[in-house]
Amino acid sequence: MERKSPARPLTPLELEIMKVLWDGGPATVQSVQGGLAGAPKLAYTTVQTMLNVLHRKGKVKRRLKGRAYEYVPLVSREMAVRTTLRDIMARFFGGSAESLVMSLVESRDLKPEKLAELKRLVERSEASAKEEPHGNS
Repeated sequence: MERKSPARPLTPLELEIMKVLWDGGPATVQSVQGGLAGAPKLAYTTVQTMLNVLHRKGKVKRRLKGRAYEYVPLVSREMAVRTTLRDIMARFFGGSAESLVMSLVESRDLKPEKLAELKRLVERSEASAKEEPHGNS
């Protein structure tokens, strides 16, 4: 069993820490702590522990800069979104992207202009699928 698994979704606290790294680039524990929103401020040791967890999971890498580690994200924001959506689709929609989208449409969480954009994307995708040769499966 492998310890580093980029296919696991981020926990809420891991996500907040990753947002600081994605938005600000490489950072020390102190920089991450200062970049986190909310009150009360998380303890330095809590942030340090979470960064160590993210390092063990393969989500960040660290390098020694002077006397402190600097942390760099290894997982992009886009990959984290994809992983989380796959997890949501698997747990709530039986792995069906269509069911996820239908749920968003039915709950009226998509505005009419976004629905129109989605329709254009679907039509474009269907058109390009018809143009591709089918021998690649």
